[in-house]
Amino acid sequence: MDPQKEISELKDLVKYYELVIKNMSAPIIPSIVPNTILMPIAGIISADRFELIRGKALEYAGEHRETECVIFDFTGVQSEDVQTFDYNELANELTALNNSLKLMGLRPIYVGFNPRFVRKIVHAGIQVELEVYQSFRAALKELLNEKNKSRSSK
Repeated sequence: MDPQKEISELKDLVKYYELVIKNMSAPIIPSIVPNTILMPIAGIISADRFELIRGKALEYAGEHRETECVIFDFTGVQSEDVQTFDYNELANELTALNNSLKLMGLRPIYVGFNPRFVRKIVHAGIQVELEVYQSFRAALKELLNEKNKSRSSK
């Protein structure tokens, strides 16, 4: 096989796998709670990753206008996944994610933060205003309770 053609094919293959990884790194899953989606976050956290997550959430909300709430599940993120990421920068990224979703009229909810991760943010004196629940299940339970209360008050 011609080496140039082989290099070209390998570059195309790398681009394809980069696209696959990009799509898998911020999946969007419809929830059992109406108008709510889940975005599970696992693995290494970086500014580029937050940009991808923010972009996918906003794009989805733009295409699915009925979306009201986005739950970000950080259960799959370990402390070592954020060691190379400055905690002030992490707080800024969480704030930017939160604010951009609110500007779209969405309710962002965060679940599953690792205790060591939380300790480091608190110890660094970083202030972050987020709606947080211990688990995905707890967040869903709260949303379902709110939906039931609003239906019964009508």
